[in-house]
Amino acid sequence: MADTPVRYNSGIQRVKGLLELGAALYDTSLSRKSTRSGTTTPQIDSRVGTSLTLRIDPQREGMEGAVALSFGVGGSRDNFMKVAKKELSLLWINPAVPLALAYKGLPPFSAPLPLRTIATFPSWDAVVIAVHERTGITAIEQIAERRIPLRVSTGHTLAPPFDEDATMFAVASIIAAAGFSLDDIRAWGGSVTGVPRPSHPSRAEAITKGEIDAVFDEGILSWGNYAIERGFRFLPVEGALRERILKRGFDMVSVTPSRLPALKQPVTVVDFSGWPMIVHADMPEDVAYALCEALEARQQLMPTDNYKPLDMKQLCTPDAETPRGAPLHPGAERFYRERGYLKD
Repeated sequence: MADTPVRYNSGIQRVKGLLELGAALYDTSLSRKSTRSGTTTPQIDSRVGTSLTLRIDPQREGMEGAVALSFGVGGSRDNFMKVAKKELSLLWINPAVPLALAYKGLPPFSAPLPLRTIATFPSWDAVVIAVHERTGITAIEQIAERRIPLRVSTGHTLAPPFDEDATMFAVASIIAAAGFSLDDIRAWGGSVTGVPRPSHPSRAEAITKGEIDAVFDEGILSWGNYAIERGFRFLPVEGALRERILKRGFDMVSVTPSRLPALKQPVTVVDFSGWPMIVHADMPEDVAYALCEALEARQQLMPTDNYKPLDMKQLCTPDAETPRGAPLHPGAERFYRERGYLKD
């Protein structure tokens, strides 16, 4: 009996098999290789995208101490509300700023939501307003003052108020603080073109052909250097504009030549870093603790945006790549302290 292998019960085996099957779908012929915009860096896309849904019966009737868990991906306002209503157990978002807005009750949220983090995965990024030097624009406010008909490349061109897309909500908030909107640009004779992701090759092609004058977007490590080398400049967020954007709940970050070598000098823009995992504040402590245990157990397999091995200390310690957005859940904090990852 001592040599008898340990097995999951048959139901758990099927659940685990479904999860492995879901993960494996991203390595099948439904996936395809492309490149990040303006670079030769390989990137994998999948027809499954982030829409894969696995329905698993979380418990059998009468099972003592059963825990129902459901996971979601994507920082839409609707997903935040699902966590707040306990319709989702865990939400993994990119970036951290929508969580900060939800936790503080700032637009697009009408009141603070009872949310906490169990981990923030490292990712460094920023949202920028970039324009070509031929426009003569050196400040974001000049776009409204001069009513310039820019040809803009941005993210998904949804209808206002953009509260179901973190990137477009951030872009709309920044330019609104500067006194204009995407509709204004169209009204002035300009154009607004969306791309499915910041690194999409069509953006690099449009930059090369001179078909666009501006980029309002995040994901700057994928397209920023390419654009700067071809005459684009990042417009700084300074003075009264900076204060207005800070009041909207956004933070600032300095983009330096160490991040984008084509930059001539550092420029202050809006921070868009961090990939937090979010849970309800009322989640039982032992469940939040167990989620952190699972992260530790699979840390070698978890993806990281900085392409470095996952550091458990970084998951619970705010830094340039891991802004928290909301406090740690008490169960998560206990885990990190007991394991020695979190220090006072």
